[in-house]
Amino acid sequence: IHISATLRDVARYGENPHQLGARYGVDGADSWWDDKEQLQGKAMSLLNFRDADAAWTQVWAFGDDPTAVVIKHANPCGVAVAASIEEAYRLANACDKTSAFGGIVAINRDMTAELATMLVEIFTEVVIAENFSPEALEILAQKKDLRVLRATTPSQLRLHVQQIDGGNSLLVQTPDTFVKTRKDWTVATDREPTESEWVDLELAWKVAAKVTSNTIVLVKNGQAVGIGAGQQNRRDSGIIAAQKADGRAIGGACASDAFFPFADGLQAAIDAGATAVIQPGGSIRDQEVIDAANTAGIAMVFTGERHFKH
Repeated sequence: IHISATLRDVARYGENPHQLGARYGVDGADSWWDDKEQLQGKAMSLLNFRDADAAWTQVWAFGDDPTAVVIKHANPCGVAVAASIEEAYRLANACDKTSAFGGIVAINRDMTAELATMLVEIFTEVVIAENFSPEALEILAQKKDLRVLRATTPSQLRLHVQQIDGGNSLLVQTPDTFVKTRKDWTVATDREPTESEWVDLELAWKVAAKVTSNTIVLVKNGQAVGIGAGQQNRRDSGIIAAQKADGRAIGGACASDAFFPFADGLQAAIDAGATAVIQPGGSIRDQEVIDAANTAGIAMVFTGERHFKH
């Protein structure tokens, strides 16, 4: 692999103010970052670039319906799909209002005046959309530091590259995609999901693939209501997701990005009121987990595909 890159943007600073930072564009490759327009706001920091990229690529990963995501430290803290973009944003922000403070917002529809009015009530670092109405820009201008990006649809990731050994070595892998779809999944429990549960299971599964592992995601009616991210064990991720859901996951779906190694990992989803669970399966204790799901009367789907994210 031969990589040649040219300086494109000088960041306000790196991950922290004492660090320098910049964005380089790979020579000969197209990037939505090269076409973006920053319509207002402070210069972008390195983390603003990273989180904005996560937000913009993720908001296009959940289907064609109006969708909003809120990103904090590269993880979604809010995702929602709704009949209107205004409702999608309201639900996404409501997932975890504490974490949404200082977050990055991306929408897959044009920014309207109604949505802009909602957005300026909450401290937001960056907002990204394909287009903004003139009225929306006037409203967003009330927040002078808010970075407003007009962007084209993002590129498909071709290779994922990470540095190790201080940058002297590179780890390279193909991107994490959904190789298996619903037609490939199997119902492992006595009860099959209802159609509404299937819809929430599919969204929960897509969200879980975008969250740092270990992760548990709770979804109800097209809204992520609890996201437990980046814990060293799956049980703690489930507890965090259930706490964040605070009763809103009753009758909804739970997704785990990897299999439950023990039945206790399922308990947080049961306690949260989820009635359907999606996970890869493949543990030597799968039957214990299936038995626990059957005892609780919940449906469980095996995808046969893991989505770790580090």
